[in-house]
Amino acid sequence: MKTLFNNYIESFKGLSKEIWYLSLISLVNRAGTMVIPFLSLYLKKDLGFSDTDIGSILACFGIGSFLGSWLGGKLTDIFGFYKVMVASLFITGLSFIMLQYITSFWGFCFGILFTMTIADSFRPAIFVSIKAYSKPENQTRSIGLLRLAINAGMGIGPTVAGLIIVSYGYNLLFWIDGITCILAILLFCYLVKEPIKNPTKTDTKDEAFDKNAVYKDFTFWIHSAICFLFGMAFFQLISSLPLYYNEVFNLNEFKIAILMFLNVGIIVVFEMPFLNYLEKKNMPVTKYILIACVLLCLSFIVLIENYWVGVLIISMILLTFSEMLGFPYTNKFVLKRAKEGIEGSYMAMYAMSFSLAHIFSPKIGLNIIDIYGYQVNWIITCGYGLLGILLSLWLHKRIKQNL
Repeated sequence: MKTLFNNYIESFKGLSKEIWYLSLISLVNRAGTMVIPFLSLYLKKDLGFSDTDIGSILACFGIGSFLGSWLGGKLTDIFGFYKVMVASLFITGLSFIMLQYITSFWGFCFGILFTMTIADSFRPAIFVSIKAYSKPENQTRSIGLLRLAINAGMGIGPTVAGLIIVSYGYNLLFWIDGITCILAILLFCYLVKEPIKNPTKTDTKDEAFDKNAVYKDFTFWIHSAICFLFGMAFFQLISSLPLYYNEVFNLNEFKIAILMFLNVGIIVVFEMPFLNYLEKKNMPVTKYILIACVLLCLSFIVLIENYWVGVLIISMILLTFSEMLGFPYTNKFVLKRAKEGIEGSYMAMYAMSFSLAHIFSPKIGLNIIDIYGYQVNWIITCGYGLLGILLSLWLHKRIKQNL
């Protein structure tokens, strides 16, 4: 037991104070992000939208995420990650507060589109901040610590949100979401100082420096396709799965929150020592991405059996371990691949891959459910995982060939 504890503590050593502060800020921000996991239920139960309408609204969520990721990358390369993060969190806080007053279909489409465009401009910026505030050998664990904080916050948030919804309804959640965004940015400005040098600025005088190199990097396009497919399956967690838990297994919001907390609990307890252990193995990043796709595929295969509530736990465990490998190592691949001076553009394309999945995953998934039912949707979702496996094998082969 003592050895396990020492290994756990060791996994946190050597990380910069700025990474710890960024993790604290992410914890506060994500703990306040209470409404997102229950958005599909809010739209259906409180606003009375159909599954098709919910799919369209969540597609707008994804479009906003896509636009925000692109915008955040461009702005990060121009102004630096610090200014982008400050502006994004402050405006996002105000947007969440206003969102509760929108009740029409088109109003909510435009409202969620604007909110997510501003909110997800934050993502490329915080990814670039990892390069600014951590050593190369600590980047994977720095990503892991940020993810731990985000997931801990998302575990606290939905669990508390489930109780708030049962007791007071949904509207209070929008206030909490907005206020915590603003609180997070105040903490950020107080604790973390802007670095003197912007990590996206290169000192090179090479006239042949290509600002559009990311779009000509075919190997990186393969990686982006894997991230898109990974997102197409994974984002069922915030669209189809809550409805599935509620409609097929009759779980209320609090029980759904407890099930989601299993995901967060595993990440908080195991991800950092797990990543620390894997870093010592010196295995290629592409192999971890492949394993993540395999686990993701398996997590939806087990859902085809819908007569035993235990499959929900098994699925969530498989999905969680897939997440623990998939997100840190796809991120690390980008940090290693990104060319000096255009890190923001690489991070933007990485974030845009998941944002694109945010657009199509809920819309396609909920439409399939509406016409054919949940089981057909899980089979198609497994297909995303299988394609991800094939592309991961191709990516691994190209990296071995230094392409």
